[in-house]
Amino acid sequence: MSDWLSAVILGIIEGVTEFLPVSSTGHMLLAEHIFGLGKGAFWDSFTILIQLGAILAIVVLYFQKLWQVAVGMFSGDSDARRFVIGVLVAFLPAAVIGALFGSIIKAHLFNPWVVCFSLIFGGAILLWVDQLDLKPREHDATRFPLLTYLWIGVAQCLAMMPGVSRSGASIVAAMLLGTDKRSAAEFSFFLAIPTMVGAFAYEFYKNRAAMTTDHIGIVAIGFVVSFITAIIVVKSFLEYVTRHGFVLFAWWRVIVGTLALIALALGT
Repeated sequence: MSDWLSAVILGIIEGVTEFLPVSSTGHMLLAEHIFGLGKGAFWDSFTILIQLGAILAIVVLYFQKLWQVAVGMFSGDSDARRFVIGVLVAFLPAAVIGALFGSIIKAHLFNPWVVCFSLIFGGAILLWVDQLDLKPREHDATRFPLLTYLWIGVAQCLAMMPGVSRSGASIVAAMLLGTDKRSAAEFSFFLAIPTMVGAFAYEFYKNRAAMTTDHIGIVAIGFVVSFITAIIVVKSFLEYVTRHGFVLFAWWRVIVGTLALIALALGT
C-alpha cells in the first residue's frame, strides 16, 4: 500500500476515533499491525503529528467559546481565568507522568495484545458507567470545581496505556464526579488541546532533522483528512451521547478488541 493511501486511511481513523471513547492510539496500532499500514519509525511520529488536525477541528467548532475565554483572561473575568487554571490543573498530571515514564510505557506497552485487552476492559467499564443511576450536579464544562478538574487529569493518565482512550478515561471520571454526559464530553475536548499540542510540539522537535519534503507532504494529507473527519464526528457525537449514552461505543470497543484478538491468535 502506498504511503499516501496509508496517510489517508490513518487520517480517517484518527479523525473518527480521537474524540470518541474508543482509543485512537489503540485503533492506529491495530491498523498498523494487522493491515500493515504505515510501518516504520516515521509512522510512529505520523500518528502523533496528525492529531493536531483533530485538535484544529475543536478550535474551529468551539472558536467563539475559546475566544471569549481568551479575552476574559486579559479583561479580569474570574470565570475565564478559573477555567484556564482548571484545564492546566487537569493537564499537569499527564504532562508529568509522560515526561517521567513516557518512553518506558511506549517500549513495554505499545503492542496489539495490550490494545485488545484494554479495548475490551474499557468497553466493560463504559457499559457499567452508562447503567449507573448518576445524578449530575455539573452541566457546564467551564465551571467544574477545581478538584474535579484535577481528578479528571489524574484519570487521563490511564490513557497512556494504548487502548484505554484519553477521552474515555476523562469522560468516565467526569461523570463519576458528578457531571452530565455532554459537559463531560466537552471538557475532554478542551483538555485535548494542551495535551495534544504538547505531544505534537515534542514529536516534531524530536524528529525535525529526519523530516523530508515527502514526509511533510504525507503528514499534511493526514492532517487535513483528520481535521475534516473530526469536525463531522464531534458534531454528531455530542448529540448522540446526550440522547443515547455510551452503549454503542462500549460495544464497538468490545467487538473490535475481540476480533483483533482472534486475528492475532490466528497469526493474521
